[in-house]
Amino acid sequence: MVPVIGQYDISEFAKVTKLFLEKYGRIVRLGGLIGRPDLLFVYDADEIERMYRREGPTPFRPAMPCLVKYKSEVRKDFFGELPGVVGVHGEQWRRFRSKVQRPILQPQTVKKYVTPIEMVTEDFIKYMEKARDDNKDLPHEFDNDIHRWSLECIGRVALDVRLGCLSPDASSEEPQRIIDAAKFALRNVAVLELKAPYWRYIPTPLWTKYVNNMNFFVELCSKYINEALERLKSKQVTSENDLSLLERVLQSEGDPKIATIMALDLILVGIDTISMAVCSILYQAATRLKQQEKMAEEIRRVLPDPDKPLTYSDLDKLHYTKAFVREVFRMYSTVIGNGRTLQEDDVICGYHIPKGVQVVFPTIVTGNMEQFVSNPQEFRPERWLEADGRLHSFASLPYGFGARICLGRRFADLEIQVLLAKLLRRYRLEYHHEPLEYAVTFMYAPDGPLRLRMIER
Repeated sequence: MVPVIGQYDISEFAKVTKLFLEKYGRIVRLGGLIGRPDLLFVYDADEIERMYRREGPTPFRPAMPCLVKYKSEVRKDFFGELPGVVGVHGEQWRRFRSKVQRPILQPQTVKKYVTPIEMVTEDFIKYMEKARDDNKDLPHEFDNDIHRWSLECIGRVALDVRLGCLSPDASSEEPQRIIDAAKFALRNVAVLELKAPYWRYIPTPLWTKYVNNMNFFVELCSKYINEALERLKSKQVTSENDLSLLERVLQSEGDPKIATIMALDLILVGIDTISMAVCSILYQAATRLKQQEKMAEEIRRVLPDPDKPLTYSDLDKLHYTKAFVREVFRMYSTVIGNGRTLQEDDVICGYHIPKGVQVVFPTIVTGNMEQFVSNPQEFRPERWLEADGRLHSFASLPYGFGARICLGRRFADLEIQVLLAKLLRRYRLEYHHEPLEYAVTFMYAPDGPLRLRMIER
């Protein structure tokens, strides 16, 4: 039994998980958390693989009890029996996911969004150009600008609309309110989960604000879904290929609430997750100029004409650029871990573990262990393109694995690849300020102003 660690802040959670491995070994039990089961940290990629591969069709992923309460109690009137895929488990989760999985994961659906995401990204780069100071440094609040780009991309995918996040003369405060609400909802999950859960019994100020944020999301998504329904009524459709993601779900299910809840989940989880991943990727590119130049050379080779529109085939050829992203995720995993609640007793690392224990797979640690990765402290994207060397496929899983693998992963990859292709084709990124430490909000990302220097090539 490991005592509760009271001397650490939640932002240091990644540091704590590393300390557990160093002090206690490859399996660590953390007990004494008020109002929740024990946590079992497993630092063994072989065991993680075994557990993933043997799970059934409805694995239970312990996450966001605050969102579970909101969906199942506070707004049961809205969510009903199909509350989505985030913070939902069991048969309810399986039924909802089966309704939206096919349109979201079909490659043809993702390919349809290359041009729309490229258009959003071109607007973002113009936005960045104007935001630079005399030294060509981007502003202190550049991470918020990345959130605006991310929201504009997600809005185009999940809501079928341009929200105007990147418009220089935008008068509406709605986009920033969405970003602030998403940040608040996700970044307070750890506070609500790991500290004394008084909110489960009385409406604490933090819980009240969380509920108000979620109500805002529901109201906003419903408005845009209703607008999409009206457009669909008058749209002449000759084949399924003419339909957007939103329209595919609306047409196949006929229930606008399914599409509304799908959009809600994509926006809620997607904005901060993708934004923090991009902050980390751009920071690493700006501080690793040799690897950045390799990406730029590859992009120029694939895209000799910078004005030619991108295609899915072009992006598919950016092998080194994709490897760079994977290496960033390995060394600085945006998602610090994944996990499962045991549905039956199990034997893990030789110990009998009872049903109900929440098992944590700390990706931020296992991706940097010599046991599973050759020379893990060396940043080397080439490792993802080589057949030799030690690289355990379950040591670094940024999107999870199996039935509960991230539903929006293909769109996340698309947005990241389009941004790198368009940005590094024309600009070199540099960083000339104090090095940034990484910290946990909800994600693991650079902590501090991301003042990148953006210079024309």
